[in-house]
Amino acid sequence: MATLAATAPRSAARTRPGLWTPAWSLFLREIVRFYRQKARVVGVIATPLLFWILLGSGFARSFHSGQGSGSYLSYFFPGSVVMIVLFTAIFSMMSLIQDRNEGFLLSVLASPASRSSIVLGKVLGGATLAAIQGIIFLVFTPLVGIHPDATAILLSIAVIVLISFELTALGFAIAWPMDSPQAFHAIVNLILLPLWMLSGALFPADRASTWLGLLMRLNPLSYGVDALRNALFPAEHTLFPLDINLAITGAFCAFIFAASWAIVNRRTHKPAA
Repeated sequence: MATLAATAPRSAARTRPGLWTPAWSLFLREIVRFYRQKARVVGVIATPLLFWILLGSGFARSFHSGQGSGSYLSYFFPGSVVMIVLFTAIFSMMSLIQDRNEGFLLSVLASPASRSSIVLGKVLGGATLAAIQGIIFLVFTPLVGIHPDATAILLSIAVIVLISFELTALGFAIAWPMDSPQAFHAIVNLILLPLWMLSGALFPADRASTWLGLLMRLNPLSYGVDALRNALFPAEHTLFPLDINLAITGAFCAFIFAASWAIVNRRTHKPAA
């Protein structure tokens, strides 16, 4: 009996899946489910494209960024890319609530897979989808007179990947404690959309009022949008240098992912009835 008791923990440890196998399964599930929903794919691309065309055309005569491009279509282009990333991240993390309501998430939590693999798989899946959608939108750069070289394209892709990761991880941290899509929509309208609006996507921080400019400088997403503008408009003045934008964006990615991991692995103890 002592031998059986001693070997039982070792057997359980051998049968327990590692971190990457469950995370890879959840990652693939996110990818497949997204591209099976054709209307969702079209909506993610079409909505920011419509915003970009309508707002860019509407403000074309009244907006001047104070930079070389002058055109609002060109100024708003990085913000439109980030809008695509934001929408994709929101829809991807909304599936977390659906998984909980349908019982799939409970099955995953009851399995031997670690909770860390849930964070890794869901965030990587959503970030990959968001990055792909944002990168596809780069094909419209010639419409605003942007003809990036290979270096600018690679740098833009790297920035989009970082923005996708931070927004998806932020969406995960918001969606995990919630049990209804309505509550998630309320938080999205309260936090995520203002986060995008105050990121320099719609207007530059150096031309905003003092208090609004301060909020924009405190907004971590502002540095991602500015980094994308650095990559697409290297000859123009931006709010911050590229190295500062990348450093702050990368640091926020690490911070929000660690926060998501801590939220999921937090143990709650309810008092006995």
